[in-house]
Amino acid sequence: MRAVRVYTQVRIAMTPPMGDHRPALRVALGLAIPGVALLSAGRPDLMIYAVFGAITGMYGRTESRQRRLAHQIQGAVILILGVSIGVALGNSHIVQAVLVLAAVAFAAVGSVATDYLALKPAGPFYGLFALGAVATVPAGRVSAGSAIFICAATALLSILLGVLDAPSGPRQPRPPMPDRRDVLMHASRYAIAIAAAGTAGLTLGVDHANWAMAAAAGPLAAADASRRVRRGIHRLGGTFIGLVVAAVLLIPQPSEYVLAICVMALLFPTELFMTHHHAVALGFFTPLIMLMTDLAQPAAPLELLAYRGIDTIIGVAAAVIVALIVKDRTTGPLPDQD
Repeated sequence: MRAVRVYTQVRIAMTPPMGDHRPALRVALGLAIPGVALLSAGRPDLMIYAVFGAITGMYGRTESRQRRLAHQIQGAVILILGVSIGVALGNSHIVQAVLVLAAVAFAAVGSVATDYLALKPAGPFYGLFALGAVATVPAGRVSAGSAIFICAATALLSILLGVLDAPSGPRQPRPPMPDRRDVLMHASRYAIAIAAAGTAGLTLGVDHANWAMAAAAGPLAAADASRRVRRGIHRLGGTFIGLVVAAVLLIPQPSEYVLAICVMALLFPTELFMTHHHAVALGFFTPLIMLMTDLAQPAAPLELLAYRGIDTIIGVAAAVIVALIVKDRTTGPLPDQD
């Protein structure tokens, strides 16, 4: 009976609703078009900037045309701002401690903004992740203007695809404004968890401390403490499954063109499973991250994989501890926006 129950759970997890295929295809197309252009130009190493632009398409997945347009523009601003700050930090050759401070400030402000804007996906995770990932790209790989242009142009394409594919139903009412104290409490969770994760990463001397900070931010988007803990567990399990997939792709050391094509292909299942099962989605998103990182800054595969695993443990631990300590007010948590 236990085997049957496990099989049933796995089957459910691996079977997203049919309605999720269309938005996943739209998001993947938003990366495929600029991705092919980068391959044609001989610059697969710049795929990282297109990826963050394409994430714009994840916002407003089920919303009407007008609401989706507004939310995708707002999401694009957050992503482009994250990339812009990351590029500036990377080109300034800043020490890692400055990156941690910048990430904490960005996450706190981003948390307040995304809560008031009622963005879905919720929280500042993607903008924060863009900031940290781009800041670690070696300076001189591409001009700041070109990097921001690739991200912005991809975001614009994703917005266009989102508008063309949006349902034309009646205007949806705006969700009620969240309580100011709840918003500030939520922002404080991000600030504390990200500061703790980044500091722990620096203290332990683990490379890519930005991954630890991103791992700390992910679980905190959930609505209450129990769901934050559960999402942290999902993030841990999904990431390590994804590292196995990444190892299969990276260890043979294929050409950068093959890696870039894999990045484009992995965005489809990432978005397909993102609202259905967080851990499964991370099983695809993690290798996407690893591959685009290796394209931007080639490294020994096993070393890269080990750093990702350690940083994820650090970040999830920080998020879970903060979720349990910094509790919601008795009036109730912010609405779940996943």
